Amino acid sequence: MASSIAVASGKGGVGKTNIAVNLSLTLSRMGKKVTLLDADFGMANAHILLGVNPQNYISDAISGKVPLADTVCSGPLGMNFLSGGSGLLDMLNLDKKTRYETIRLMDNLEPKPDVLVADVPAGASDNSIAFVAAADRVVVVLVGEPTSFLDAYSLIKAANLEAGVERFSIVVNMVTGKGQAQAHFAKFQNIVYRFLDVKLELAGYLPLSNRIRKSIVERRPISLGDKNLPENLALQSLSKAVMDATPNQANGIRYFNKMPSMAGA
Repeated sequence: MASSIAVASGKGGVGKTNIAVNLSLTLSRMGKKVTLLDADFGMANAHILLGVNPQNYISDAISGKVPLADTVCSGPLGMNFLSGGSGLLDMLNLDKKTRYETIRLMDNLEPKPDVLVADVPAGASDNSIAFVAAADRVVVVLVGEPTSFLDAYSLIKAANLEAGVERFSIVVNMVTGKGQAQAHFAKFQNIVYRFLDVKLELAGYLPLSNRIRKSIVERRPISLGDKNLPENLALQSLSKAVMDATPNQANGIRYFNKMPSMAGA
């Protein structure tokens, strides 16, 4: 059965999309059939990091302009990719019915992926929470800054109280190594556990790296490089931890689950 992962963050600028892209490619390298959905509709930029130039967007399939199959791009390592589109103002604030239709549309993906990775908009908007709550596993990306902690806490609080999401895999980005990642996670966990009844796990980290910066500029993800690079060893470890995490059982609309019609919603 296909599984789903939402990659989220409380704020922009923490490397969420880079994590989503490299998580997808690392899982592909591990032998999984992966589809990456850039769900940051209207502001999508995963295609830039991938070096892919989509001809159609998921919005075109939602509107019926083209079939879903025509929005799927072939990415590196056999990964498939769906772009949310960039500069599409009408996609910035989806209504409830359109969010539902987008999630349901994933049922029709062919070939069916082993794993759907959704790169969701930063923050705790209705769009973000809907695409987080629809996933089996939720990855929250943060950095070791007070503002990142506060915004990640707000995202987790909203996902928990509004959608019943209870489990979150934390990825600490831009650190010097495992020790610093563990220290940042411990501080963040203490804050969250003081106020919320949720379960956090440290899935892993990605180091602050000139190679990663270069990969972004060159539009060639780091995960396409030598698998023994420190960055790729970290990606392999966090990818495995995310896949091994206990899935959420939140109620509501889910990727790959048949749900009743929402006509008139």
